[in-house]
Amino acid sequence: MPHTLLAWLARRHLRHLHVTGAALGWVAYLGSGVYRRRLRANAARAGVVAADRRRSVAEAGKMVMELPRLWLRPHDEPIADPLAWHGAELIDAALARGRGLMLLTAHLGSFEVAAQAYAERWGAQQPMTALYRPARQPWLRGVMERSRHRPGLLTAPASLAGVRQLMRALKGGQVVGMLPDQVPPEGLGVWAPFFGEPAYTMTLAARLAAQTGCELLLITVQRRARGGGYDIHVAPLPEPLPPPAPPAPGPGPAAEAAWTLAAATVLNRAMEWQIGRLPSQYLWGYHRFKQPRRLEAGA
Repeated sequence: MPHTLLAWLARRHLRHLHVTGAALGWVAYLGSGVYRRRLRANAARAGVVAADRRRSVAEAGKMVMELPRLWLRPHDEPIADPLAWHGAELIDAALARGRGLMLLTAHLGSFEVAAQAYAERWGAQQPMTALYRPARQPWLRGVMERSRHRPGLLTAPASLAGVRQLMRALKGGQVVGMLPDQVPPEGLGVWAPFFGEPAYTMTLAARLAAQTGCELLLITVQRRARGGGYDIHVAPLPEPLPPPAPPAPGPGPAAEAAWTLAAATVLNRAMEWQIGRLPSQYLWGYHRFKQPRRLEAGA
């Protein structure tokens, strides 16, 4: 039954899904006190005005409702019309240099669209490997895994094997996609400031960049208010990552820890900058300031 419903939704027009999703967002907001308090608290931390906070409630529902179409759309069917790129020349230039490229986005706008949009335009030239966490429900896990294996698009699970896959891709001059504001498992992050409050922040993105010398760009998929399309914005990081700590034998673990915290802080500031340009489409209900989960055995 769930798969049948998803397949039915996947055939609806994107505009209709967004209208339904906006209503669904408000139902979830009004029906869950926990979600409502978290959304308000997170938005308050960032100084989001009330109008943008209210819009984010509907935008979160739109994000949920557009997923079936994104996951189950035929491979030869375009993601959306219109779909406009802004700053695509930055990706063209990075691919031409061949040093590897990491595309970063927060839980912002239609972030699930980013990988497929890249693959649609550049996948034949250079594939992308996107890091993801498998769904806990078996039926949903199967749907997501099948949907994310598309021409020019590969996936890497959030595990040691997945990290090795990302490393190989970057060293081979390929492209990877990550969400640096994803809360990592315990032991795989550091507590770094995010909108003025400590948040457990992944170190993987910075470490991969330091070890491979790849380039980094921000990518934002903005959901259009009308028309059912997207604007995709590509931009450089507002500030570069700090130089990597010297390898051992060197200054020691204290210097490594200081670099890790500094790098995570820079990436958090990049996420703040990205979110600040489109605060009404950030998932303020995401549990960004939670305690990290324990790393599962064998992960």
